[in-house]
Amino acid sequence: MIYPTDRLVWLTAAGAPVALLVGVVFPQLWLLPVGWVAAVLAFAAYDAAVMPSGLTATAELPRSVNVGEAFAVRLTASGLARRREAAVTTDALLESASGGRIGFDGTTATLPLTALRRGLSRVAHLDLRWQGPLGLAWRQRRQVLDHELVVTPDIRTVRTDGVALLTREARTGLMAQLEQGQGSEFDALAEYRSGMDRRRLDWKQSARHSKLLAKEYRAERDNNIVLAFDCGRTMCEPIAGLPRLDRAITAGLLTAYISLKMGDRVSLFGFDARPRVAGAALAGVGAFAGLQRAAARLDYSAEETNYTLALSTLAARLDRRSLVMLFTDFVDSTSAELMLRSVGKLLERHVLLCIVLRDEELEGLAGANPTSPEDVSRAVVAAGLLRERAIVLTRLARLGVEVVPVGWRDAGPQVVRRYLEAKRRRL
Repeated sequence: MIYPTDRLVWLTAAGAPVALLVGVVFPQLWLLPVGWVAAVLAFAAYDAAVMPSGLTATAELPRSVNVGEAFAVRLTASGLARRREAAVTTDALLESASGGRIGFDGTTATLPLTALRRGLSRVAHLDLRWQGPLGLAWRQRRQVLDHELVVTPDIRTVRTDGVALLTREARTGLMAQLEQGQGSEFDALAEYRSGMDRRRLDWKQSARHSKLLAKEYRAERDNNIVLAFDCGRTMCEPIAGLPRLDRAITAGLLTAYISLKMGDRVSLFGFDARPRVAGAALAGVGAFAGLQRAAARLDYSAEETNYTLALSTLAARLDRRSLVMLFTDFVDSTSAELMLRSVGKLLERHVLLCIVLRDEELEGLAGANPTSPEDVSRAVVAAGLLRERAIVLTRLARLGVEVVPVGWRDAGPQVVRRYLEAKRRRL
């Protein structure tokens, strides 16, 4: 396809005022502007005729990326042309700050893209266009890419924060003990050595044996950890550009990795208006890939969350005492009230951690200095919503639910920290 450039349009349009001026001042020269337009069109026809016609381009795309990850598409064009541009057609799962269009620097170009949502993304077409030597005409060619790109849950924090958290945890109470002493299950008495935690001295046994004896503890293993994800409407609202659900999944997978490394069993449960995903409890670090695949099946939903059905179903599935980590959110007191009524049965046998992401946008609106009446209205509404949220969290805490409000930036480490605290308390 050949079409005019902006330069050709401006050059042709420039003839109109000249034609008007010449027609008024020198009527006998009225053919001169017509000749101008004809000359411009003739040059454009020449430009289109001499420009190369068989240029192609190739695109190098990854097979999979993490949600929220920025990556680059490397484009390589063949042949010579005055100016080349390319545009990549993507779906809603990917976003480009440049609108998917990029100019070539020589024969190569790098198009930045960002994965916004999980799922199977399809990069359908690559449109390549180039100009002739005079820059008056474009020639455009469409190439079919049909490239499938899998946007997976973000596990980058598992590679970075996971190792750091495990190292930090191993250093807690560092001493020459069988299980590093981070558990609470008594194992044996040992003679006190330099470096041991003095709080673990057993004074009665020390007095009986006339030497200092300290208690050694063995870390509990094979605890049952359930990661329950609310996939309802409120969890699909974005926070810092990504759905809350994806932020929660990232934190949950980091916690799952730490749990598997510490010998616990982890299962995953997802729900919205009804239970959607319910996986079996997995053990061992090798099972992390299975949890990652299960997390990829947690789909975005526009339905309201049914806490009653979801939590009662989950309670019926659990046949042993478990630590349930519920990732959810609520924006009004009605939905929160439904959750309050549903947690009672779960709390009879299990420990429930309710993880909610702090709404920094609402906090910013409530704390901003108003400069107009509209700002005052926004601040009042935001403060009201935050107050309702605080009331619900307080009521949950009174029921025995451990509420964990976290910021999205360090949600993973904070959730892991609360998991380790619960583990030390023997769930």
